[in-house]
Amino acid sequence: MTEATSTHPQGLAQHLIHRPELRGTLRSPLSKLERASHQPLAPVDEGTHVATGDSVPEACSDLLLLCSMAKAGLGSAPSPAHDGPFVVDSCSDTKMSSCCRNCNPRQLVAIICIPIIVILLGLSIWRLVILLQRGTVTYPTTSLDFCENGGTWEKDGCVCPEQWKGWRCTIVNFCKISTYGNFHFGNITVGKYGPSIEKCESNTANAGFSKATRFCNVTIYGEITLENATEVNCDQNLETLAAQVENITENSLEISSETQRLTSDANMLTAQNISFATIVLQQIFNASRNATVDAKKVAVTTVNQLLDAREDILQNASSFGSLTTELETYSLSLMNEALFHPNIAIQSVDLSTEDTSQPETVLFSVQRGVNDILDSEQTSVDINEKELKPGDQTELQILINNTQSTYRKFGFVLYQNSKFFQSNTFTMRSNFSQRVVSCKVSADDANHSMGKEISNVSVEMIFKPRYDESQFQLHSYACVFWNVTKDDWDTYGCKKKPNNNSQFLGCHCNHTTSFAVLMSFDINYKYPESLDIISKVGCGLSIAGLAFTIIFQIVTRNQRKTSITWVFVSLCTSMLIFNILFLFGIENSNKNSNITVSSEDDLGIPQNDINTPENHTCTVMAALLHYFLLVTLTWTALNAVQLYFLLLRAMKPLSRHFLLFLSLVGWGVPALIVCLTVGIVYPLKGELGYREEIICWLAVPKDGNYLESPLLWSFILPVVIILFSNTVVFIFISVKVLWGRNNNLQSTKKSSVMKNTLSTLSIAVVFGLTWTLGYLMLINDHNIKIIFGYLFCIFNTTQGLQIFILYTARTKVFQNKVSDVFESISSVIARIKMPSLKISLHAQMYELVRSIPSRIERFRLLEQYPNTEETFLSESGQSTSCS
Repeated sequence: MTEATSTHPQGLAQHLIHRPELRGTLRSPLSKLERASHQPLAPVDEGTHVATGDSVPEACSDLLLLCSMAKAGLGSAPSPAHDGPFVVDSCSDTKMSSCCRNCNPRQLVAIICIPIIVILLGLSIWRLVILLQRGTVTYPTTSLDFCENGGTWEKDGCVCPEQWKGWRCTIVNFCKISTYGNFHFGNITVGKYGPSIEKCESNTANAGFSKATRFCNVTIYGEITLENATEVNCDQNLETLAAQVENITENSLEISSETQRLTSDANMLTAQNISFATIVLQQIFNASRNATVDAKKVAVTTVNQLLDAREDILQNASSFGSLTTELETYSLSLMNEALFHPNIAIQSVDLSTEDTSQPETVLFSVQRGVNDILDSEQTSVDINEKELKPGDQTELQILINNTQSTYRKFGFVLYQNSKFFQSNTFTMRSNFSQRVVSCKVSADDANHSMGKEISNVSVEMIFKPRYDESQFQLHSYACVFWNVTKDDWDTYGCKKKPNNNSQFLGCHCNHTTSFAVLMSFDINYKYPESLDIISKVGCGLSIAGLAFTIIFQIVTRNQRKTSITWVFVSLCTSMLIFNILFLFGIENSNKNSNITVSSEDDLGIPQNDINTPENHTCTVMAALLHYFLLVTLTWTALNAVQLYFLLLRAMKPLSRHFLLFLSLVGWGVPALIVCLTVGIVYPLKGELGYREEIICWLAVPKDGNYLESPLLWSFILPVVIILFSNTVVFIFISVKVLWGRNNNLQSTKKSSVMKNTLSTLSIAVVFGLTWTLGYLMLINDHNIKIIFGYLFCIFNTTQGLQIFILYTARTKVFQNKVSDVFESISSVIARIKMPSLKISLHAQMYELVRSIPSRIERFRLLEQYPNTEETFLSESGQSTSCS
């Protein structure tokens, strides 16, 4: 059989015509093939180039023959490599049903293949829907969930949410659902006001706000009680209250109470509402407006409620600098009294009654509470302490040491969070609770104003950072105060002062105001180990196989009597580049870098609380991997499209315009997706919004919001569409063409089944159907995840090797080339003068190497080997042959 007949269906058909014993049998079917292809089957000489347009690789010629004969009505076709006679089915009409019952591969494939594919796709889609609905992926854990009710474990114990307390967060800290008159209330946290479910009507000034509020209190005996509900005036809003500040002296308690009721529901607060409430609070705390004591205490409750508002809303509200200044001044007037609320605590120390002329020192301590809110048991005040004395449960201590005996009044304001201190230089990216403490010192005589800044004051502070040490590592910190003039954090007059206890961060300042420690953390990324041996070996073999396949397709196109298969070569090229990038670029080089901690002399303010590592090389590598993997999968779909159109056109060549269109789609559409993804995500979320840090690949959303994730829209969704379309085409070709059979003409059963099996595997590989295993890795079961993980790794890393075996190594041209290479090697060895040896084993090996090409050729042609005798070298260097 000539080379042309083995690579083109028409050439094979022409070869069959020249077989006299088959001419009569195949005359009618071959006429059908001529009519289906719309062109006569002209004789093909051995040296003639068969122009097939953009034909498929030689290994696909068997499939094309099957497809062409199926279009012509022949059913199954013999193998082009089979030179033996074909067997005509001798089943009569009465025996036809029994023959079909004995062997029907088409039904067998349909029964086995279709349900498996449907189940796999259905399971993949189901897992994806569950993933989106849950918003997060849950992984099995072997650790005991010690903290309950949403508590998180830290090294000192459980940190409970505000509605729970106790060692394991099992003690209730809220008032349960209640009813008061016509008003209904949900759970209310202790120390807070709860809004009613009933809302003001739409035609009122406070439309949408709650009609009533109710306070949840705790007695000195620890009993949780509910106070009576208070109704809200729906016709008066915060804007109208802000306009009444001129009458604050006369109606201070009424205005303060109504402001508190209108801000009880933090979810309803807007930036405008908060700005109006801030104006009212500033006037109430202003000493010149002479508001009542009760009005100021209610105003502290309102401040506590404003601190519950969302961070983004507070950022858009007016500045709180004046309000915090008024609170500092107010703390000096409480006369040793203390006010405690979940988000704010005010402590006053008045030593004017003490009979001493020596300067006093005051130590204000904050201990770790039962949950993440403030209470009266957390703070304490000590007089005349000479140094800081932190304990195991201490979270914050501030020691004020004044040098003049006339400064006898001290005020402290502790904020549970830093929402009132919106900085332009420091950005909070995490949900860490950043506490802020304010201190104020004043004289006890009338000649010194309480609002005047006091000099000659030394302030020492220690802060205990609260963070998960398994996930974060402290990178740097800055000792800062709130500069009201700049309306931002400042380091003037403050410096770091290391503490003997490494658990605390020490600071020293020479003035009094609102202090904080701004901390920056490094994330303890758990970088994966280097690629395992399966990935390395699989990618290495795939790279070698794809390189050989590309070279073979280009170099041997004339010998194979076919033109270059552009679609197939494009697939191999993109897959080759992806494997090279994956092997050498998937790992992030940051895993080998050491984390550096800032020195004590560094007084700069960090830009944000999470130090984001930068690696532009990894970002570029992630974009390239993203692009070439999409290109590879797109070309698998285009291979399916090309093959489907060839079947519809009865194997007629495709036009050049169609090939140009395929090229634009194969290389252009993935580039458009990647460019849009990087252009949209990178400016908004930065590098780690687009890629992961642990590996150079697309980022998985930490908050479970997959709908805004680039991984979903720019990769998972396109891959699902591609794999689904490839699966549909695969089922169509497998059932309708490959395993379809004609009972009037068939080759031997063994060769037919083997040929169809190899053709099915060839199509499955080039269609990339093994990528469906990736969706099965979403199953929560750990053992199943490992099994599919290994299968996914093995099948996909060796995809290039599979293509080489099925589309290159099986072709006769490649086998002939290998035979020629061995002949060249043997001829070179033959020209080398072999030294005479006494041991005959070297001579045997020499003759064995020389005989390899002929043995391969005989094995390929299935010919019987002739009897050969061994050749030996005599001691004189003469060779003798025995036959």
